[in-house]
Amino acid sequence: MNDLIRVIRTEVADRIAARSQADEESGRPPMPPQERRLFGQELITEALDTYIRQALDSGRPLLDLGTEAQVAKTVDNALFGLGGFQQYLDDPEIENINANAFDDVHVTYADGTEREVGPVAESDEDLAEIVRTAAALLGVGERRFDPGSPMLEMELPDGSRLVATMAVSRHPAVSIRRHRFPTATLDELRRIGTLDRPTQGFLTAAMLARKNIVIVGATGGGKTTLARAMASALPRDERIVTVEEQFELGLDRDRAAHSNVLALQVRKANIEGLGAVTLSDLVRTALGMSPSRVVVGEVKGDECIPMLNAMTQGNDGSLCTLHASSSQGAFSRLASFAAQAPERLPAEASALLISEALHFVVYLALAKDGTRVISSIREVAGCDGITVISNEVYAPGPDRRAIRAHPLRTETLDDLEAAGLDVEGWLAS
Repeated sequence: MNDLIRVIRTEVADRIAARSQADEESGRPPMPPQERRLFGQELITEALDTYIRQALDSGRPLLDLGTEAQVAKTVDNALFGLGGFQQYLDDPEIENINANAFDDVHVTYADGTEREVGPVAESDEDLAEIVRTAAALLGVGERRFDPGSPMLEMELPDGSRLVATMAVSRHPAVSIRRHRFPTATLDELRRIGTLDRPTQGFLTAAMLARKNIVIVGATGGGKTTLARAMASALPRDERIVTVEEQFELGLDRDRAAHSNVLALQVRKANIEGLGAVTLSDLVRTALGMSPSRVVVGEVKGDECIPMLNAMTQGNDGSLCTLHASSSQGAFSRLASFAAQAPERLPAEASALLISEALHFVVYLALAKDGTRVISSIREVAGCDGITVISNEVYAPGPDRRAIRAHPLRTETLDDLEAAGLDVEGWLAS
């Protein structure tokens, strides 16, 4: 049965990929995911019918109805789920799945518990084929996975992020990072303890007052989820353009919260080394597409210059995420990116640009009980030479959760009050 599953899976995947390529070459829009799955199920049925006819003609034993249904389900799961990974993707308590080989698989739960689980494929070759099939059917743009392109990053249909390697690792390896809150709101984050009600009111007012905000924290620290939740506070019809290395924010998926979102994603160079589109390219392009706000999924390099320029040139209310180990550390990270960018900004110019562009830095950390929490919020107040001056409005408390620290500047408080902040209640919190 495994051989039959493999043959049908390969045949159906090839036919869907051929259909997608034909659509692209003719200028037709790509099939929506639901239509693609229905098309694939029709092809699976055709392949099984062909197998049955050939078995009848040759006198081979036929599949019983139960086995035939199992073959169809397994192929469908391999093509439109993720094979042996799917059972873990279906578990809402699992956050990360890491396969170091087909039979060396570990999962991490939302409470931080880690567990080794069974194989997700029959062999390393089968694991690579699962990834290759997913890349061909679900990827946006060119998504090869072979020794010539041994690293792959892509978004899965549920919004999870998949990173895979082969050739550069001893075995084909896969890491999947899931977003447990694909349509997160600040209300939901408050209920799970990421922030309290006064902080929620503060961040909501900051977004509505069109303050430029950077969210910082460690890898897997919840930055994307918080960005998604903060964006949920915006009016539904605001024009938002998102720019990401890999689609993760998913604001364009949440039509109930956002009716006018354009999502842009980086494109890597093809096998000839042509056609690359960088984050920096996309940020500049986004500015020409009439955005009310620009949201950059994660700043990693020279895209920080056009992004900061955008924040000072009429695109107030923009949002981005950044890896940093503290709220204060965000400034040195941005300055280092600016120094390495083609513009080669000197330290003084970088500090001035950062201080003029940003209004707030929000830092996420792990509380002592393991919960991801907002731990610090800084208001940017200006610069002095190469130093960005900031005011820590919220500082880490004893358990690392943010508590009120220093007062806001009067003009900032006035802006937040005009955007709906209950100033008396907030000051009393």
